[in-house]
Amino acid sequence: MLTFSIALVALVVGYFLYGAFVEHVFGVQPERTTPCHRLSDGVDYMPMPTWRVYLIQFLNIAGTGPIFGAIMGILFGPAAYLWIVFGCIFMGAVHDYLCGMISLRKDGASLPEMVGDELGTVARQAMRVLSIVLLVLVGTVFVTTSAGLLATMSDGAWGFDVMQWKTIFLLLVFLYCILATLLPIDALIGRLYPVFGAALLIMAVGVGYGIFTQEGWLPEITDAPFQSHHPKGLPIFPFLCITIACGAISGFHATQSPLMSRCLENERRGRLVFYGAMITEGVVALIWAAAAIKFASAAEGAADAGADGAYASLSDIMTSGGKSNPALIVNMICQTWMGRIGAVLAVLGVVAAPITSGDTAFRSARLIVADFLHMPQAKMWKRLILACPLFVCSALLVFVDFDVLWRYFAWTNQTLATCFLWTAAVWLLRAHRNYWVAFLPALFMTVVVTTYILVAPEGFSLPQTHSLIAGVVMAVVLGACFMRFVSRQHDKTK
Repeated sequence: MLTFSIALVALVVGYFLYGAFVEHVFGVQPERTTPCHRLSDGVDYMPMPTWRVYLIQFLNIAGTGPIFGAIMGILFGPAAYLWIVFGCIFMGAVHDYLCGMISLRKDGASLPEMVGDELGTVARQAMRVLSIVLLVLVGTVFVTTSAGLLATMSDGAWGFDVMQWKTIFLLLVFLYCILATLLPIDALIGRLYPVFGAALLIMAVGVGYGIFTQEGWLPEITDAPFQSHHPKGLPIFPFLCITIACGAISGFHATQSPLMSRCLENERRGRLVFYGAMITEGVVALIWAAAAIKFASAAEGAADAGADGAYASLSDIMTSGGKSNPALIVNMICQTWMGRIGAVLAVLGVVAAPITSGDTAFRSARLIVADFLHMPQAKMWKRLILACPLFVCSALLVFVDFDVLWRYFAWTNQTLATCFLWTAAVWLLRAHRNYWVAFLPALFMTVVVTTYILVAPEGFSLPQTHSLIAGVVMAVVLGACFMRFVSRQHDKTK
Protein backbone atom coordinates (compact mmCIF):
# COMPACT_ATOMS: atom_id res chain seq x y z
CA MET A 1 0.00 0.00 0.00
CA LEU A 2 2.91 2.36 0.77
CA THR A 3 4.37 2.07 -2.73
CA PHE A 4 1.00 2.71 -4.36
CA SER A 5 0.40 5.78 -2.16
CA ILE A 6 3.84 7.25 -2.87
CA ALA A 7 3.41 6.63 -6.60
CA LEU A 8 0.04 8.41 -6.53
CA VAL A 9 1.53 11.45 -4.80
CA ALA A 10 4.53 11.43 -7.15
CA LEU A 11 2.28 11.78 -10.21
CA VAL A 12 0.52 14.81 -8.72
CA VAL A 13 3.80 16.42 -7.65
CA GLY A 14 5.22 15.68 -11.11
CA TYR A 15 2.45 17.74 -12.70
CA PHE A 16 3.20 20.80 -10.58
CA LEU A 17 7.00 20.57 -10.65
CA TYR A 18 8.17 18.92 -13.88
CA GLY A 19 5.08 20.07 -15.76
CA ALA A 20 5.89 23.68 -14.86
CA PHE A 21 9.50 23.12 -15.91
CA VAL A 22 8.50 21.75 -19.32
CA GLU A 23 6.08 24.64 -19.76
CA HIS A 24 8.94 27.05 -19.03
CA VAL A 25 11.20 25.24 -21.49
CA PHE A 26 8.59 25.52 -24.23
CA GLY A 27 8.06 29.23 -23.54
CA VAL A 28 4.32 29.86 -23.56
CA GLN A 29 3.04 33.20 -24.82
CA PRO A 30 -0.36 33.92 -23.22
CA GLU A 31 -0.85 37.01 -25.35
CA ARG A 32 -0.47 35.04 -28.61
CA THR A 33 -3.68 34.53 -30.60
CA THR A 34 -4.42 30.80 -30.86
CA PRO A 35 -5.65 29.03 -34.03
CA CYS A 36 -9.17 28.52 -32.65
CA HIS A 37 -9.70 32.29 -32.87
CA ARG A 38 -7.62 33.14 -35.91
CA LEU A 39 -8.72 30.18 -38.09
CA SER A 40 -12.19 29.52 -36.66
CA ASP A 41 -14.27 27.49 -39.13
CA GLY A 42 -17.11 26.25 -36.90
CA VAL A 43 -16.10 22.61 -37.47
CA ASP A 44 -12.59 21.73 -36.24
CA TYR A 45 -11.21 25.14 -35.26
CA MET A 46 -13.53 26.28 -32.50
CA PRO A 47 -12.92 27.98 -29.11
CA MET A 48 -14.05 25.81 -26.22
CA PRO A 49 -13.90 26.20 -22.41
CA THR A 50 -10.69 24.83 -20.89
CA TRP A 51 -12.49 22.32 -18.67
CA ARG A 52 -14.25 20.85 -21.69
CA VAL A 53 -11.08 20.72 -23.77
CA TYR A 54 -9.34 18.95 -20.88
CA LEU A 55 -12.06 16.30 -20.53
CA ILE A 56 -12.20 15.71 -24.29
CA GLN A 57 -8.41 15.40 -24.44
CA PHE A 58 -8.45 12.98 -21.51
CA LEU A 59 -11.07 10.73 -23.09
CA ASN A 60 -9.45 11.00 -26.53
CA ILE A 61 -6.16 9.63 -25.24
CA ALA A 62 -7.61 7.31 -22.58
CA GLY A 63 -10.30 4.99 -23.87
CA THR A 64 -9.64 1.62 -22.28
CA GLY A 65 -5.87 1.95 -22.71
CA PRO A 66 -4.92 2.99 -19.17
CA ILE A 67 -7.28 0.35 -17.77
CA PHE A 68 -6.53 -2.74 -19.85
CA GLY A 69 -2.83 -1.97 -20.35
CA ALA A 70 -2.26 -1.39 -16.63
CA ILE A 71 -4.10 -4.59 -15.67
CA MET A 72 -1.98 -6.64 -18.04
CA GLY A 73 1.14 -4.72 -17.02
CA ILE A 74 0.87 -5.41 -13.28
CA LEU A 75 1.46 -9.08 -14.11
CA PHE A 76 5.13 -8.12 -14.49
CA GLY A 77 5.24 -7.08 -10.82
CA PRO A 78 5.86 -3.81 -8.93
CA ALA A 79 8.06 -2.56 -11.77
CA ALA A 80 4.74 -1.51 -13.34
CA TYR A 81 4.47 1.23 -10.70
CA LEU A 82 7.87 2.60 -11.69
CA TRP A 83 7.10 2.59 -15.41
CA ILE A 84 3.74 4.34 -14.93
CA VAL A 85 5.17 7.07 -12.68
CA PHE A 86 8.50 7.81 -14.38
CA GLY A 87 7.21 7.07 -17.87
CA CYS A 88 4.23 9.35 -17.40
CA ILE A 89 6.04 12.32 -15.81
CA PHE A 90 9.24 12.37 -17.87
CA MET A 91 8.08 10.88 -21.17
CA GLY A 92 4.35 10.53 -21.80
CA ALA A 93 3.22 13.89 -20.44
CA VAL A 94 6.19 15.64 -22.07
CA HIS A 95 5.34 13.92 -25.36
CA ASP A 96 1.67 14.97 -25.21
CA TYR A 97 2.40 18.53 -24.08
CA LEU A 98 5.00 19.21 -26.75
CA CYS A 99 2.84 17.60 -29.41
CA GLY A 100 -0.19 19.73 -28.53
CA MET A 101 1.78 22.96 -28.15
CA ILE A 102 3.97 22.55 -31.24
CA SER A 103 0.80 21.77 -33.20
CA LEU A 104 -0.78 24.92 -31.77
CA ARG A 105 2.23 27.00 -32.88
CA LYS A 106 1.87 25.45 -36.34
CA ASP A 107 -1.83 26.41 -36.63
CA GLY A 108 -3.13 23.03 -35.46
CA ALA A 109 -0.91 20.96 -37.76
CA SER A 110 -1.38 17.19 -37.64
CA LEU A 111 1.37 14.75 -36.66
CA PRO A 112 2.78 13.99 -40.15
CA GLU A 113 3.11 17.69 -40.94
CA MET A 114 4.98 18.38 -37.69
CA VAL A 115 7.32 15.44 -38.29
CA GLY A 116 7.92 16.51 -41.89
CA ASP A 117 8.72 20.09 -40.96
CA GLU A 118 11.51 18.95 -38.63
CA LEU A 119 12.72 15.63 -40.07
CA GLY A 120 12.19 16.11 -43.81
CA THR A 121 9.94 15.11 -46.70
CA VAL A 122 10.62 11.37 -46.53
CA ALA A 123 9.65 11.29 -42.85
CA ARG A 124 6.53 13.33 -43.64
CA GLN A 125 5.32 10.92 -46.31
CA ALA A 126 6.11 7.85 -44.21
CA MET A 127 4.30 9.31 -41.21
CA ARG A 128 1.24 10.20 -43.33
CA VAL A 129 0.85 6.61 -44.47
CA LEU A 130 1.64 5.10 -41.06
CA SER A 131 -0.70 7.46 -39.19
CA ILE A 132 -3.68 6.91 -41.47
CA VAL A 133 -3.26 3.12 -41.46
CA LEU A 134 -2.95 3.06 -37.68
CA LEU A 135 -5.91 5.37 -37.10
CA VAL A 136 -8.21 3.34 -39.36
CA LEU A 137 -7.00 0.18 -37.62
CA VAL A 138 -7.56 1.68 -34.16
CA GLY A 139 -11.01 2.95 -35.11
CA THR A 140 -12.02 -0.43 -36.54
CA VAL A 141 -10.75 -2.45 -33.60
CA PHE A 142 -12.39 -0.20 -31.02
CA VAL A 143 -15.67 -0.26 -32.92
CA THR A 144 -15.68 -4.06 -33.20
CA THR A 145 -14.57 -4.46 -29.57
CA SER A 146 -17.39 -2.28 -28.32
CA ALA A 147 -19.95 -4.01 -30.53
CA GLY A 148 -18.73 -7.41 -29.34
CA LEU A 149 -18.99 -6.46 -25.66
CA LEU A 150 -22.48 -5.06 -26.13
CA ALA A 151 -23.51 -8.18 -28.05
CA THR A 152 -22.24 -10.41 -25.23
CA MET A 153 -24.25 -8.42 -22.69
CA SER A 154 -27.39 -8.63 -24.89
CA ASP A 155 -27.17 -12.34 -25.81
CA GLY A 156 -30.67 -13.86 -25.92
CA ALA A 157 -32.53 -10.58 -25.56
CA TRP A 158 -35.56 -10.26 -27.88
CA GLY A 159 -34.67 -13.64 -29.40
CA PHE A 160 -31.38 -12.47 -30.98
CA ASP A 161 -28.16 -14.43 -30.52
CA VAL A 162 -24.67 -12.93 -30.08
CA MET A 163 -23.83 -12.72 -33.79
CA GLN A 164 -27.10 -11.01 -34.64
CA TRP A 165 -26.65 -8.51 -31.83
CA LYS A 166 -23.06 -7.89 -32.94
CA THR A 167 -24.23 -7.00 -36.46
CA ILE A 168 -26.82 -4.61 -35.04
CA PHE A 169 -24.36 -2.92 -32.71
CA LEU A 170 -21.71 -2.70 -35.42
CA LEU A 171 -24.14 -0.74 -37.58
CA LEU A 172 -25.14 1.53 -34.68
CA VAL A 173 -21.60 2.21 -33.54
CA PHE A 174 -20.41 2.86 -37.09
CA LEU A 175 -23.31 5.29 -37.55
CA TYR A 176 -22.26 7.17 -34.42
CA CYS A 177 -18.62 7.28 -35.55
CA ILE A 178 -19.63 8.61 -38.96
CA LEU A 179 -21.64 11.40 -37.35
CA ALA A 180 -18.86 12.22 -34.85
CA THR A 181 -16.34 12.37 -37.71
CA LEU A 182 -18.42 14.63 -39.95
CA LEU A 183 -20.26 16.96 -37.57
CA PRO A 184 -18.67 20.02 -35.91
CA ILE A 185 -16.55 19.04 -32.92
CA ASP A 186 -19.01 20.58 -30.43
CA ALA A 187 -22.06 18.76 -31.83
CA LEU A 188 -21.43 15.26 -30.43
CA ILE A 189 -17.87 15.09 -29.13
CA GLY A 190 -18.10 18.36 -27.24
CA ARG A 191 -21.37 17.32 -25.59
CA LEU A 192 -20.86 13.59 -24.89
CA TYR A 193 -17.16 13.41 -24.08
CA PRO A 194 -17.29 15.47 -20.89
CA VAL A 195 -19.99 13.09 -19.60
CA PHE A 196 -18.05 9.95 -20.50
CA GLY A 197 -14.80 11.50 -19.25
CA ALA A 198 -16.40 12.36 -15.91
CA ALA A 199 -17.80 8.81 -15.67
CA LEU A 200 -14.35 7.34 -16.28
CA LEU A 201 -12.88 9.56 -13.57
CA ILE A 202 -15.69 8.74 -11.11
CA MET A 203 -15.12 5.04 -11.76
CA ALA A 204 -11.40 5.51 -11.07
CA VAL A 205 -12.12 7.37 -7.82
CA GLY A 206 -14.53 4.64 -6.68
CA VAL A 207 -12.03 1.90 -7.49
CA GLY A 208 -9.27 3.93 -5.83
CA TYR A 209 -11.35 4.14 -2.65
CA GLY A 210 -11.77 0.35 -2.83
CA ILE A 211 -8.00 -0.10 -2.91
CA PHE A 212 -7.78 1.46 0.56
CA THR A 213 -10.90 -0.21 2.02
CA GLN A 214 -11.12 -3.69 0.46
CA GLU A 215 -9.16 -6.71 1.61
CA GLY A 216 -6.28 -8.04 -0.40
CA TRP A 217 -2.56 -7.80 -1.07
CA LEU A 218 -0.57 -5.15 -2.94
CA PRO A 219 3.02 -5.55 -4.16
CA GLU A 220 5.64 -3.19 -2.73
CA ILE A 221 8.64 -1.87 -4.59
CA THR A 222 10.87 -3.68 -2.09
CA ASP A 223 9.48 -7.05 -3.28
CA ALA A 224 12.10 -7.84 -5.96
CA PRO A 225 11.02 -4.92 -8.22
CA PHE A 226 12.86 -6.14 -11.30
CA GLN A 227 11.78 -9.76 -11.11
CA SER A 228 9.09 -10.56 -13.67
CA HIS A 229 5.99 -12.39 -12.44
CA HIS A 230 4.43 -12.68 -15.88
CA PRO A 231 2.76 -16.10 -16.41
CA LYS A 232 4.46 -16.47 -19.81
CA GLY A 233 7.86 -15.65 -18.34
CA LEU A 234 8.24 -12.47 -20.41
CA PRO A 235 11.11 -10.22 -19.28
CA ILE A 236 10.23 -6.83 -17.83
CA PHE A 237 12.27 -4.92 -20.41
CA PRO A 238 11.08 -4.14 -23.03
CA PHE A 239 7.73 -5.96 -22.75
CA LEU A 240 6.41 -3.89 -19.83
CA CYS A 241 7.13 -0.67 -21.76
CA ILE A 242 5.04 -1.94 -24.66
CA THR A 243 2.24 -3.46 -22.58
CA ILE A 244 1.57 -0.30 -20.55
CA ALA A 245 1.46 2.34 -23.27
CA CYS A 246 -1.43 4.74 -22.63
CA GLY A 247 -0.63 4.88 -18.91
CA ALA A 248 3.00 5.88 -19.53
CA ILE A 249 3.63 7.02 -23.13
CA SER A 250 1.68 6.37 -26.32
CA GLY A 251 2.15 7.46 -29.93
CA PHE A 252 -1.61 7.37 -30.47
CA HIS A 253 -1.77 10.51 -28.31
CA ALA A 254 0.29 12.36 -30.92
CA THR A 255 -2.57 11.89 -33.38
CA GLN A 256 -5.13 13.20 -30.87
CA SER A 257 -3.46 16.23 -29.28
CA PRO A 258 -3.65 18.31 -32.50
CA LEU A 259 -7.45 18.01 -32.34
CA MET A 260 -7.51 19.96 -29.09
CA SER A 261 -4.77 22.38 -30.16
CA ARG A 262 -7.39 23.70 -32.59
CA CYS A 263 -9.78 24.44 -29.71
CA LEU A 264 -7.45 25.85 -27.02
CA GLU A 265 -8.19 29.50 -26.24
CA ASN A 266 -4.88 30.37 -24.55
CA GLU A 267 -1.38 28.87 -24.54
CA ARG A 268 -1.31 29.11 -20.75
CA ARG A 269 -3.99 26.37 -20.61
CA GLY A 270 -1.78 23.90 -22.46
CA ARG A 271 -0.18 22.43 -19.34
CA LEU A 272 -3.55 21.48 -17.84
CA VAL A 273 -4.98 20.15 -21.10
CA PHE A 274 -2.01 18.22 -22.48
CA TYR A 275 0.40 17.53 -19.62
CA GLY A 276 -2.44 17.34 -17.08
CA ALA A 277 -4.59 14.92 -19.08
CA MET A 278 -1.64 12.54 -19.38
CA ILE A 279 -0.93 12.73 -15.66
CA THR A 280 -4.61 12.01 -15.03
CA GLU A 281 -4.34 8.99 -17.29
CA GLY A 282 -1.30 7.86 -15.32
CA VAL A 283 -3.33 8.09 -12.10
CA VAL A 284 -6.10 5.99 -13.68
CA ALA A 285 -3.55 3.41 -14.84
CA LEU A 286 -1.95 3.26 -11.40
CA ILE A 287 -5.33 2.75 -9.73
CA TRP A 288 -6.35 -0.06 -12.06
CA ALA A 289 -2.98 -1.82 -11.81
CA ALA A 290 -3.26 -1.85 -8.02
CA ALA A 291 -6.97 -2.71 -7.98
CA ALA A 292 -6.53 -5.67 -10.31
CA ILE A 293 -3.82 -7.35 -8.27
CA LYS A 294 -5.52 -6.60 -4.95
CA PHE A 295 -8.86 -7.98 -6.14
CA ALA A 296 -7.20 -11.10 -7.58
CA SER A 297 -5.20 -11.68 -4.40
CA ALA A 298 -8.43 -11.90 -2.38
CA ALA A 299 -10.00 -14.49 -4.70
CA GLU A 300 -10.66 -17.99 -3.41
CA GLY A 301 -7.48 -20.06 -3.43
CA ALA A 302 -5.17 -17.08 -3.89
CA ALA A 303 -5.32 -15.53 -0.41
CA ASP A 304 -3.09 -18.18 1.15
CA ALA A 305 -0.69 -18.54 -1.78
CA GLY A 306 1.16 -15.24 -1.33
CA ALA A 307 2.46 -13.11 -4.18
CA ASP A 308 2.67 -15.95 -6.68
CA GLY A 309 -0.95 -16.84 -5.96
CA ALA A 310 -2.08 -13.26 -6.59
CA TYR A 311 -0.41 -13.02 -9.99
CA ALA A 312 -1.65 -16.50 -10.99
CA SER A 313 -5.17 -15.60 -9.85
CA LEU A 314 -5.18 -12.40 -11.93
CA SER A 315 -4.02 -14.29 -15.00
CA ASP A 316 -6.69 -16.97 -14.47
CA ILE A 317 -9.50 -14.42 -14.10
CA MET A 318 -8.53 -12.63 -17.31
CA THR A 319 -8.24 -15.82 -19.34
CA SER A 320 -11.38 -17.52 -18.07
CA GLY A 321 -13.02 -16.97 -21.46
CA GLY A 322 -10.28 -18.80 -23.35
CA LYS A 323 -8.07 -15.83 -24.20
CA SER A 324 -6.90 -12.74 -22.35
CA ASN A 325 -9.76 -10.32 -21.70
CA PRO A 326 -9.12 -7.62 -19.06
CA ALA A 327 -12.75 -6.49 -19.38
CA LEU A 328 -13.72 -9.50 -17.25
CA ILE A 329 -11.87 -8.29 -14.16
CA VAL A 330 -12.95 -4.67 -14.76
CA ASN A 331 -16.57 -5.76 -14.64
CA MET A 332 -16.00 -7.93 -11.54
CA ILE A 333 -14.18 -5.18 -9.61
CA CYS A 334 -16.79 -2.54 -10.40
CA GLN A 335 -19.74 -4.72 -9.46
CA THR A 336 -18.10 -6.17 -6.33
CA TRP A 337 -16.65 -2.94 -4.96
CA MET A 338 -19.29 -0.43 -6.14
CA GLY A 339 -22.51 -2.41 -6.63
CA ARG A 340 -25.09 -1.25 -9.16
CA ILE A 341 -23.41 2.09 -9.75
CA GLY A 342 -20.20 0.23 -10.48
CA ALA A 343 -21.98 -1.97 -13.01
CA VAL A 344 -23.16 1.11 -14.92
CA LEU A 345 -19.72 2.68 -14.77
CA ALA A 346 -18.17 -0.57 -15.97
CA VAL A 347 -20.34 -0.43 -19.08
CA LEU A 348 -19.18 3.14 -19.70
CA GLY A 349 -15.58 2.17 -19.06
CA VAL A 350 -15.30 -0.93 -21.24
CA VAL A 351 -17.87 -0.01 -23.90
CA ALA A 352 -18.29 3.76 -24.23
CA ALA A 353 -14.60 4.56 -23.75
CA PRO A 354 -13.35 2.52 -26.74
CA ILE A 355 -16.09 4.01 -28.91
CA THR A 356 -14.90 7.49 -28.03
CA SER A 357 -11.34 6.57 -28.96
CA GLY A 358 -12.59 5.04 -32.18
CA ASP A 359 -14.52 8.06 -33.40
CA THR A 360 -11.66 10.49 -32.78
CA ALA A 361 -9.32 8.08 -34.57
CA PHE A 362 -11.47 8.43 -37.69
CA ARG A 363 -11.70 12.19 -37.20
CA SER A 364 -7.91 12.46 -36.87
CA ALA A 365 -7.46 10.40 -40.04
CA ARG A 366 -9.79 12.76 -41.92
CA LEU A 367 -7.83 15.80 -40.76
CA ILE A 368 -4.48 14.25 -41.68
CA VAL A 369 -5.73 13.61 -45.20
CA ALA A 370 -7.16 17.14 -45.31
CA ASP A 371 -3.80 18.62 -44.30
CA PHE A 372 -2.05 16.53 -46.93
CA LEU A 373 -4.43 17.64 -49.68
CA HIS A 374 -4.70 21.22 -48.34
CA MET A 375 -8.49 20.85 -48.40
CA PRO A 376 -10.48 23.12 -46.05
CA GLN A 377 -13.10 21.22 -44.06
CA ALA A 378 -15.79 23.87 -43.53
CA LYS A 379 -18.04 22.33 -46.22
CA MET A 380 -19.84 19.06 -45.42
CA TRP A 381 -19.33 17.62 -48.92
CA LYS A 382 -15.56 18.00 -48.55
CA ARG A 383 -15.62 16.15 -45.24
CA LEU A 384 -17.70 13.39 -46.87
CA ILE A 385 -15.22 12.99 -49.72
CA LEU A 386 -12.39 12.32 -47.26
CA ALA A 387 -14.34 10.31 -44.67
CA CYS A 388 -16.13 7.86 -46.98
CA PRO A 389 -12.98 5.96 -48.12
CA LEU A 390 -11.86 5.68 -44.49
CA PHE A 391 -15.12 4.06 -43.40
CA VAL A 392 -15.24 1.79 -46.45
CA CYS A 393 -11.77 0.48 -45.57
CA SER A 394 -12.81 0.09 -41.95
CA ALA A 395 -15.97 -1.83 -42.90
CA LEU A 396 -13.86 -4.26 -44.94
CA LEU A 397 -11.39 -4.70 -42.08
CA VAL A 398 -14.18 -5.78 -39.74
CA PHE A 399 -13.97 -9.24 -41.30
CA VAL A 400 -10.20 -9.58 -40.75
CA ASP A 401 -8.66 -11.43 -37.80
CA PHE A 402 -6.92 -8.73 -35.76
CA ASP A 403 -5.10 -10.92 -33.22
CA VAL A 404 -1.75 -10.72 -35.00
CA LEU A 405 -2.21 -7.20 -36.35
CA TRP A 406 -3.00 -5.85 -32.90
CA ARG A 407 0.28 -7.21 -31.52
CA TYR A 408 2.16 -5.31 -34.21
CA PHE A 409 0.14 -2.22 -33.43
CA ALA A 410 1.38 -2.23 -29.83
CA TRP A 411 4.94 -1.90 -31.13
CA THR A 412 4.03 0.57 -33.87
CA ASN A 413 2.24 2.72 -31.32
CA GLN A 414 5.42 3.17 -29.28
CA THR A 415 7.47 3.65 -32.45
CA LEU A 416 5.17 6.54 -33.33
CA ALA A 417 5.84 8.08 -29.90
CA THR A 418 9.59 7.67 -30.45
CA CYS A 419 9.40 9.43 -33.81
CA PHE A 420 7.60 12.39 -32.32
CA LEU A 421 10.05 12.68 -29.42
CA TRP A 422 12.88 13.02 -31.95
CA THR A 423 10.76 15.59 -33.81
CA ALA A 424 10.18 17.57 -30.60
CA ALA A 425 13.90 17.49 -29.79
CA VAL A 426 14.71 19.01 -33.19
CA TRP A 427 11.98 21.66 -32.81
CA LEU A 428 13.27 22.66 -29.37
CA LEU A 429 16.83 22.83 -30.69
CA ARG A 430 15.82 25.12 -33.56
CA ALA A 431 13.83 27.26 -31.13
CA HIS A 432 16.95 27.54 -28.93
CA ARG A 433 15.23 25.71 -26.07
CA ASN A 434 16.36 22.94 -23.72
CA TYR A 435 16.09 19.99 -26.12
CA TRP A 436 17.16 17.47 -23.45
CA VAL A 437 13.58 17.14 -22.14
CA ALA A 438 12.70 15.39 -25.41
CA PHE A 439 16.13 14.05 -26.40
CA LEU A 440 16.62 11.76 -23.39
CA PRO A 441 13.13 10.17 -23.64
CA ALA A 442 13.71 9.72 -27.38
CA LEU A 443 16.92 7.79 -26.66
CA PHE A 444 15.21 5.56 -24.10
CA MET A 445 12.22 4.81 -26.34
CA THR A 446 14.55 4.03 -29.24
CA VAL A 447 16.10 1.28 -27.12
CA VAL A 448 12.60 0.03 -26.18
CA VAL A 449 11.12 -0.25 -29.67
CA THR A 450 14.30 -1.62 -31.27
CA THR A 451 14.80 -4.25 -28.58
CA TYR A 452 11.14 -5.27 -28.65
CA ILE A 453 10.81 -5.90 -32.38
CA LEU A 454 14.00 -7.99 -32.29
CA VAL A 455 13.15 -10.09 -29.22
CA ALA A 456 9.35 -10.41 -29.46
CA PRO A 457 7.73 -13.61 -30.79
CA GLU A 458 5.85 -11.53 -33.39
CA GLY A 459 9.16 -9.92 -34.34
CA PHE A 460 12.48 -11.68 -35.00
CA SER A 461 12.59 -13.81 -31.81
CA LEU A 462 16.29 -13.06 -31.23
CA PRO A 463 17.99 -13.64 -27.85
CA GLN A 464 17.30 -11.01 -25.19
CA THR A 465 20.94 -9.95 -24.75
CA HIS A 466 21.59 -9.55 -28.47
CA SER A 467 18.37 -7.58 -28.94
CA LEU A 468 19.17 -5.25 -26.05
CA ILE A 469 22.68 -4.59 -27.40
CA ALA A 470 21.19 -3.80 -30.82
CA GLY A 471 18.70 -1.43 -29.18
CA VAL A 472 21.46 0.43 -27.35
CA VAL A 473 23.55 0.64 -30.54
CA MET A 474 20.57 2.09 -32.44
CA ALA A 475 20.06 4.71 -29.73
CA VAL A 476 23.77 5.62 -29.75
CA VAL A 477 23.79 5.99 -33.54
CA LEU A 478 20.70 8.21 -33.59
CA GLY A 479 21.99 10.15 -30.61
CA ALA A 480 25.30 10.77 -32.39
CA CYS A 481 23.48 11.95 -35.51
CA PHE A 482 21.41 14.33 -33.40
CA MET A 483 24.44 15.74 -31.60
CA ARG A 484 26.12 16.30 -34.96
CA PHE A 485 23.01 18.24 -35.99
CA VAL A 486 23.28 20.21 -32.73
CA SER A 487 26.86 21.13 -33.60
CA ARG A 488 25.84 22.35 -37.06
CA GLN A 489 23.03 24.47 -35.61
CA HIS A 490 25.46 26.06 -33.18
CA ASP A 491 27.88 26.81 -36.04
CA LYS A 492 25.10 28.58 -37.94
CA THR A 493 24.36 30.89 -35.03
CA LYS A 494 27.97 32.01 -34.62
